[in-house]
Amino acid sequence: MGVIYFILVLSVIIVIHELGHLIAAKAFGVYCYEFSLGMGPKLFSIQGKETKYSLRLIPIGGYVAMSGEQEDDMELYPNIDVPANRSIKGIARWKRVIVMLAGIAMNFALCWLIITGLLLNSGAYGISPKPIVESVVENGPAEAAGFQSGDLIKKVVLDDGTVIKPKEFDDITIFTQMYTGEVVYTVERNGELIELPPVKGIQNEQGAYMIGINSPKGEYVEITLLNAGYYSFDYMIDMTKDIFKSLARLVQGNGLDQLSGPVGIYQVTEQTASQGPTSLLLLVALLSLNVGIFNLLPLPILDGGRVVLIVAEIIIGKPLNKKFEIGLMTASMVLLFGLMIFATWQDIVRIFN
Repeated sequence: MGVIYFILVLSVIIVIHELGHLIAAKAFGVYCYEFSLGMGPKLFSIQGKETKYSLRLIPIGGYVAMSGEQEDDMELYPNIDVPANRSIKGIARWKRVIVMLAGIAMNFALCWLIITGLLLNSGAYGISPKPIVESVVENGPAEAAGFQSGDLIKKVVLDDGTVIKPKEFDDITIFTQMYTGEVVYTVERNGELIELPPVKGIQNEQGAYMIGINSPKGEYVEITLLNAGYYSFDYMIDMTKDIFKSLARLVQGNGLDQLSGPVGIYQVTEQTASQGPTSLLLLVALLSLNVGIFNLLPLPILDGGRVVLIVAEIIIGKPLNKKFEIGLMTASMVLLFGLMIFATWQDIVRIFN
């Protein structure tokens, strides 16, 4: 069942993303040759008025084939004569930007809708408390480091150089619960800033690394039809901040050992599915948000990078040099595949360890 859930989760996220591109492209009159669910050999297809809707053998991924997007359009889809003004490069550049961003917008919308539904189902939304130590576990690492009840955590420094200045308790746990190295905490106590000795977490039964401090109870807000959308958006904002912090760490070369690829996502999906439909839906929402944000990165092979190239054309007032554009696309593809291979290797190493 784990494989089925994995395929369903990824398929939903990718199909929603590609559907965004399709809807936007058709709205601006771009001729779309094909909308494919899955990759590889075609199993069957249905011909619409213009677009062919296909199901392919490998049930992960999908794509929208738009006129003018690839140089070999005529070879892939012969006998279809498309006017220049109906190709993706034949429409106004601002329209191309919208087409590129539409997939990302659909991923964000999917995330928002799922979280809104989950909040309405639960009836309550928990707001993270301030980063104050409510109590210290006896004989734990935190007690040995000198933590005291009432300490206000002002700064957290991981031994890889990452600095966190928390506004909420969750700002700390999102990084430290999966961090195996030493962490230095700076706390405010009686109006004085105190830097405590380095402390290292102990792994619990759930696999999280804990130092032995407890937070105050968070505030709970009653969820209604009127405020569910707002708190769903609030949750997405918090998660987006955490994702960008993680991306910033990766760019600096930190946290690479925690990077996960398809194997890691499969493991998480299998574990989450065993916890019930609510947990699985939350995973779909968070992965959809991650996919949307990842596609915003300025790599030419991704939607965000395509937007950067379009903006560059707007600035210089003419199309980019073909060889230069192809070179950028190739380089970003190599980088992306290299990152995927590295992440998959990390997943395999973690399995054997």
